[in-house]
Amino acid sequence: MKEYTLRTEVWLPRPRTEVFSFFADARNLGEITPPWLQFEILTPEPSPLEVGLLIDYRIRLNRLPIRWQTKIVEWEPPHRFVDIQTRGPYTRWQHTHIFEEHDGGTLCIDLIFYRPRGGSLTNALFVRQSLNRILDYRTARLKALFPPGGFAGKEKAPGVVQIQGEGDPPN
Repeated sequence: MKEYTLRTEVWLPRPRTEVFSFFADARNLGEITPPWLQFEILTPEPSPLEVGLLIDYRIRLNRLPIRWQTKIVEWEPPHRFVDIQTRGPYTRWQHTHIFEEHDGGTLCIDLIFYRPRGGSLTNALFVRQSLNRILDYRTARLKALFPPGGFAGKEKAPGVVQIQGEGDPPN
């Protein structure tokens, strides 16, 4: 089965420690998840993120509830962390979050490797478009949550950058 890759970048005019701290609190995930997914954390008061932590969620796609569980498999504050899906809608999901100091702020890089159930056709007809829409929303929310604070200079957020993954048609 083919694997796909998505990469997003957003520059936020805040120190890396502040931005990483936001991501280190699983409860903030709802702040950057589109409302149409009706995202809900099922794990009661998730512990601070650390290697081995399991977090259970529920989202709704077209009113159908989907349960999702992720596991933190790498944790390197304030530089990066990696979560994988242990239960959910994909046959593989690995999300690497990278935080780099850049131009007086933080460059947040998300690298997502995934394999959707249903393969290439499902990806082409539904999954890729849906993921891009979700990531566009996430980028906009992060910019709104971390507006320029005067010390970091002008906004430079490049937004969502798509990288052709294996099996993707050329752009």
